[in-house]
Amino acid sequence: AYSRDLDYEAFRSIADEVGAIFMVDAAHFIGLVAGRAAANPVPYADVVTATTHKALRGPRGGLVMAKKEFAKRINKGVFPDMQGGGIFSQVAAKAVCFHEASQPSFESYAAQIVSNASAMADQFASDGMRVVSGGTDNHLMLLDLRSIDEDLTGKEAATLLDERVGITLNRNGIPYDPRTPFITSGLRIGTPAMTSCGMKEDQAREIASIITAALRGRADDTSVAEAASAAKAIATAFPPYPEEFPGHV
Repeated sequence: AYSRDLDYEAFRSIADEVGAIFMVDAAHFIGLVAGRAAANPVPYADVVTATTHKALRGPRGGLVMAKKEFAKRINKGVFPDMQGGGIFSQVAAKAVCFHEASQPSFESYAAQIVSNASAMADQFASDGMRVVSGGTDNHLMLLDLRSIDEDLTGKEAATLLDERVGITLNRNGIPYDPRTPFITSGLRIGTPAMTSCGMKEDQAREIASIITAALRGRADDTSVAEAASAAKAIATAFPPYPEEFPGHV
């Protein structure tokens, strides 16, 4: 849930100093790297792992990039040690994903993700919600719920937003969180999905205010219903697929 840029050159220097292998888990932000909206760890790391879904917007699955000296061991670790056979429909879906990520439109998508996240974080702060690290440089942010109510937990907030407002996100621990990882004092929220639907900064700000209002007014059914209605209006205006999309229901 780290929302700031990472200094890969500094990590590389530290790894070299102590003789360590430098591996980067880029699962969350590899889509931003592909879209040139985040720093690229590949020139610095020995191994980079990532998922092909999340911000990369492909099928569920993963990828591993490594320097040649590690390739044989990694390949053997994948097959036959862990994988019995390829799922070629998924391989084809990954190929489509990588093709889309190589298009100029993907750079626009990645840049909009970051812009939406920045606008959303600013709105949360304006509404009195503490954003951990003071903002975001990427696609996500971590909210400290104690800033609006000391008694509000991440578990309670995520459940209310999902079941009664129609906004799905997840509870998340914050630095020095006094609560357990199953309860937490924070929420994590990201912008790739809403950006894929065509939403921009205005919608990002509105969603942030809806979330804050719903959480502050969670004891009042009318306040929660108003938040749910506002969330539904935005979702209806920005459907995930156009009406003419083949197979649209």
